[in-house]
Amino acid sequence: MTTPVFSDIIGNNVWFRITPYLVLLAFESLIDVSQCISQAEIDKHLEMGKEYLSRGQLGDALSQYHAAVDGDPSNYLTYFKRGTVYLALGKAKNALGDFDKVLEIKPDFTAARIERGNIHLKQAAYDLAQLDFYNVLKTDPYNIEANDLIQRIEPAKERKTSAEYYYGRNDYTSAIHYLTEALEVSPWASELYEFRAEMYLDSGDERAAIADLKVATRLQSDNTEGYLKLSEMLYKIGQATESLKAIRECLKLDPEHKKCFKFYKKIKKVEKFLVEAESALESNNFAVGVEAAQKVLKNEKDIRQIMFEAKRILCSCYIHQEQTEEAVQVCTEALEINEDPGVFCDRAEAYLQSELYDDAIRDYRAALEIDRNLERAKEGLNKAENRQKQAEKRDYYKILGVKRTATKKEIVKAYRKAAQKWHPDNYQMDEKMKKIAEKKFIDIAAAKEVLTDEEKRKQYDMGEDPLDPESGKQNFNPNFHHFQSFQGSPFQFRFHFN
Repeated sequence: MTTPVFSDIIGNNVWFRITPYLVLLAFESLIDVSQCISQAEIDKHLEMGKEYLSRGQLGDALSQYHAAVDGDPSNYLTYFKRGTVYLALGKAKNALGDFDKVLEIKPDFTAARIERGNIHLKQAAYDLAQLDFYNVLKTDPYNIEANDLIQRIEPAKERKTSAEYYYGRNDYTSAIHYLTEALEVSPWASELYEFRAEMYLDSGDERAAIADLKVATRLQSDNTEGYLKLSEMLYKIGQATESLKAIRECLKLDPEHKKCFKFYKKIKKVEKFLVEAESALESNNFAVGVEAAQKVLKNEKDIRQIMFEAKRILCSCYIHQEQTEEAVQVCTEALEINEDPGVFCDRAEAYLQSELYDDAIRDYRAALEIDRNLERAKEGLNKAENRQKQAEKRDYYKILGVKRTATKKEIVKAYRKAAQKWHPDNYQMDEKMKKIAEKKFIDIAAAKEVLTDEEKRKQYDMGEDPLDPESGKQNFNPNFHHFQSFQGSPFQFRFHFN
């Protein structure tokens, strides 16, 4: 059968038959020639790579070795140098590929085989590691590094086997101990971290399990199932934002992953409301905080820690809005999920607003039992105890009929009204009422004295009466210069207001 001819070329009286295959080869050769770089340029890339390495600029060094490999893909030393840079950057998978290539080109290159064996050892691929070190020792029985590394394999395998044994018997403490020892030899083994995460989960240590899963997903970049599991665990302990980040990593690897996408849709909405609620609380926009936190609870009715976060924010917002009854209720619900010292302090504040001093003191003490160094609880306990003592004496806010959050303007207005009502001159014809009015008038003056002075009011709000001689501060001596005395009783004042 005659081969098809593209063209007949006469040269030097010789006929050439050019087949389609030969044409293709000719074009490929032309392309190869156009992409080739000279040996001088390759040497320059290698030299620059070496210089960058000496400066610790690993990324720049890697770029130079990339160029050198592209220029001469048959140079095993260039692959080896790039592989060592990959290792320095923590990219074991890439380094392994380069060392494989080195040994494909030059099987007797000992340094590359030791490096590859060491990667296998750190990844817990013990059989592959043993094969590499064995091959080194066949040709170089006294190689110190290979002898040292090969002796680590059996102890690591034994510890992994022991971990499996104890795990199968629900002895998590022993299992974790042995697996941790195995990880000291094989710190790049993602499956060992995942295994230990299972152990931590079964022993009830969710946070330790999450820490191990984070390492496992970093070591195995295409681990969609690992990211899904990590996201679910983070969500379970109430870390919605971190959970959302993890599930997005899963979808980056596989946008069509059904389980990851389903979970993403759920937590995206909840996380949005939680962040909005927290932000509103921090910016003192308490109405928005309440609304957002309630949306979280509407969308999540199963995961207790997410519900706790929403109730914690609700509790704080209600306190700032002086909705004490609602605050106490939702704080209590939050504490049933998680005995958090901050929430104990929040509920104590709600009790203080309701003047339930015993309950406030109890909650502040509960917070200190959890965290004895919590300053908020220390200050709150001192305030609650002082207010309890103060309640047996004069309450300046009650005397003027204002809230503890009243502004100075509101206090002065209330003072004027009370002073006009209880001025002793109003009761000249009734001696009994006149004496009552005299006492009330002194209290009203004292209340105005304290509550319109920033420092004295702050002192009073902490439970100390600056006009009480028993407090050790000063004797009661309200500023009667606001009034002008006239004939008669010492309580016959004709007053004007500032």
